[in-house]
Amino acid sequence: MTFAGTARLKWMPASPSGEFVGARMKFAYFHLMPYTGSQEPTQDWPVPNKRFDPRTGEKLYTAYIDNMAYAEECGFDWVGCNEHHMSPFGMMSNPNLIGASLIQRTKRVKIAMVGNLIPLLNPLRVAEEYAMLDVLSVGRLVAGILRGIPHEYVAYNMSPNESYGRLIEATKLIIKAWTEPEPFGWEGEYYQYRAVSIWPRPIQQPHPRIIMSGSSPRSAEIAGQFGAMFGIAQMKTFDNARNLIEIYRESARAHGFDPKPEDVLVGLTLSIAEDAEEAKESLTKGRRFFADVLGGGIRTAQKLVLQETRYYDDEMKGKFVDARKSAQISVDDLLEQGTILCGTPEMVVDQIKRVHAVMGHGVTNINMKVGNVPDEIIYKGMDLFKERVLPHVRDL
Repeated sequence: MTFAGTARLKWMPASPSGEFVGARMKFAYFHLMPYTGSQEPTQDWPVPNKRFDPRTGEKLYTAYIDNMAYAEECGFDWVGCNEHHMSPFGMMSNPNLIGASLIQRTKRVKIAMVGNLIPLLNPLRVAEEYAMLDVLSVGRLVAGILRGIPHEYVAYNMSPNESYGRLIEATKLIIKAWTEPEPFGWEGEYYQYRAVSIWPRPIQQPHPRIIMSGSSPRSAEIAGQFGAMFGIAQMKTFDNARNLIEIYRESARAHGFDPKPEDVLVGLTLSIAEDAEEAKESLTKGRRFFADVLGGGIRTAQKLVLQETRYYDDEMKGKFVDARKSAQISVDDLLEQGTILCGTPEMVVDQIKRVHAVMGHGVTNINMKVGNVPDEIIYKGMDLFKERVLPHVRDL
């Protein structure tokens, strides 16, 4: 098999803002778009879609897009979403549609697609849609190229054993499609095309900034191999996160790329209120709903994937299964571990500084819509973040 254009990804900021240059901490506002119209716990996979009411869904889409657009007014640098299937866990089977909506509602923030599940999709379609978003937004796209969590492979009937191979080959093909000005052919192990010449081309040159996730050592190595940004969606422990970041940095340096703080993203759940106990109670209720209603079907599917496939090696299987029980850990215990942000604005400032001191990252990804936390609570929290947190952590 042969690959055309397999050189290491080389990216330089193209926009006048120089988004990825400098030491200032950047904050991303992330939303899963959960379906909260059903209160019924479930362990079924797939979750019966008779529980989805389209009228309720329309109201939720409208409310969520409004909320995500509001993140720009609150000083966030990015607004982002991602892809999930066949579950109330998230209503974004195609996050690019949400990204297109956000482009029309915002002027400044980066549109962070974090992101498309590349092994499950046609990579040329992803290259085309990302190029469209980049042109429509005048170069504001952050292009997430992700492997996805295990249950997505059940949803799309794709072998999890091929996930890494497809991810690597598809990433090379997408980069080639973005950067090659002349038609070319592709004969790979998983993808074959007689002629490729995508329209449109992206506005960012040589191509949009790529971000890849790093939930496992192998994923961290791949992100470094491509010189991509590296993201940890949700920290399990400080030690685990630091280890993955170091694997990424070593891999990147081995491929001629020296990552800076702005190349590392760390994801954190946030619950903020004037009263600390109120913030804890809100997050506790949201996490309970997430575990009982939104996550049951996913757990059922992932159990099959992890038992029957090579999605993870044996060491990672055990760690992943343990992580799925995190909903049983109290908010106080998570605060002690330092893996969430919760409390008054002053407490959240200290917590962000603590995580930054340990991780040295340059982008903090924040998720406030946990389970069924009411939107009015989230809006109040966003305002508190803007007025009483952001001024104290922006220059980290």
